[in-house]
Amino acid sequence: MLGVVAMLLAAPHAPAAEVVGPKLRWDVSLWGKPRAGTAIAELLAAAAQAKTGGSWRVVLHYGEAISKARENLDGIAIGAFEAALICNFYHPRKNPALMVLTMPFLPMRNAADSLRVREAVLAHAAVREELKRWNAMPYASAMMPQYEILGRGAPPTRLEDWRGLSVRAGGGLGQAMRRVGATPTSSAATEVYTGVQQGTMDAAAFPFTYSHISYRIHEVSDWFTGNLSPGTSECPLVFNIDAYEALPPQYKVLLQDIRAGLLQGQMQAYVDVDKENLPMLKRTLVEVRYSDEELARFRALAGRPVIDAWIEDNQHRFDARGLVETIYAAVGKTYPPAAAGAAAGQ
Repeated sequence: MLGVVAMLLAAPHAPAAEVVGPKLRWDVSLWGKPRAGTAIAELLAAAAQAKTGGSWRVVLHYGEAISKARENLDGIAIGAFEAALICNFYHPRKNPALMVLTMPFLPMRNAADSLRVREAVLAHAAVREELKRWNAMPYASAMMPQYEILGRGAPPTRLEDWRGLSVRAGGGLGQAMRRVGATPTSSAATEVYTGVQQGTMDAAAFPFTYSHISYRIHEVSDWFTGNLSPGTSECPLVFNIDAYEALPPQYKVLLQDIRAGLLQGQMQAYVDVDKENLPMLKRTLVEVRYSDEELARFRALAGRPVIDAWIEDNQHRFDARGLVETIYAAVGKTYPPAAAGAAAGQ
């Protein structure tokens, strides 16, 4: 992370500000502790401080200090703070269109595709309009990695082994797990350690690997899936629209100029943490890897059927099919996939 910040800022202690502007403070609502998933906010704060010579202070509030994670959109709506990270599956009814990025087996199999897809979704009219109802505008995605699952007890080495397990998995990923017989729950990340430890949930799906380690799920787990990669989520950094509009023009230009670097820094943060986390998980837990046949069976059962059901449930409210088509178009594919592709995401 420090290397990324240094590259992004180039000369963070230079005495002269690159962008001259008024004294300003923005507060950002976050949950948990500093981790790879909050790099986008940390890099923004560092860049604003350095580029304006300290005139624009972006103050990060961790640990739900100024808002509960599930209430960050509400806080943005009333102007309680200027910026916040939000996660779509924490409040699906508040951002139903954004829930498209929880659908299983979307074509996001590498970081470049993930960036293309997320940029297209956050620019889509349906997503922009629903966030606008909360006086929010998306700035940049936190680029959540693909999920994997950690859990206690006997490792689920076949799809049938998921039957009866309680799994922390929200949105479309939760529906995918339901189709293999698991019972999904959408517990907040900060509640999962206790749930797994006390046995009220058997396993937890999180962005792999950073989030499992950040919330210490590995400490109460026996196994992890190494190649399930069933889907992801979307946790963008959003701004209060009024606060953004009140910025001086040079600060708006600054936000645009640094945005690409922030996204690259966010993706690099995951790469860096994986280098430490993955060897540790392989040493201490049982790794579950599924055969190509099992993975194809899972995708056929819980890929396109879940996406089609989501489209049908939401098409009357917004252009749900158009959103899915936008995702596939962003990586040069079409939806529905060609018959030879068999399952969504292939």
